[in-house]
Amino acid sequence: MKHTDNMSTESTEDRILRVLESDAQASYSEIANRAGVSKPTVRKYIEKLEDDGVIVGYSAEIDPKKLSSQSIALVGIDVESERYVEATRALKELSDIETLYTCSGDHMLMAEVRAPNGGAVGDVISNEILSINGVSAAHPSFLQERLK
Repeated sequence: MKHTDNMSTESTEDRILRVLESDAQASYSEIANRAGVSKPTVRKYIEKLEDDGVIVGYSAEIDPKKLSSQSIALVGIDVESERYVEATRALKELSDIETLYTCSGDHMLMAEVRAPNGGAVGDVISNEILSINGVSAAHPSFLQERLK
């Protein structure tokens, strides 16, 4: 196993997460090798991270430009503070929202919406997202091409 200075200062948990973030399909053996730990250690940490809700899923990375069947938009969503809990709960129920994050900056929430085309994304925003009681605005940014 290769050990670098970076490995000694980075926790086992962080090293395992870094490997998974760069390759969500890495095997336990590959993660163990790249993180400098044993396979049983990898298994133990991954189970703990999943149980603790740190790892919430595994996904493929997609280049939107090469995805002919879908448009992907990141949608900044503003919610009235007195309706935040109910609105967030309703947004989490929408099947067209792939991921939903709280965030700082221009918007309270950020949602990843996938639909067959830009018009369909617009329909999701106007018919579903904006119809939720408490949602005051939704601002889409369409993803074009993955650069990194």
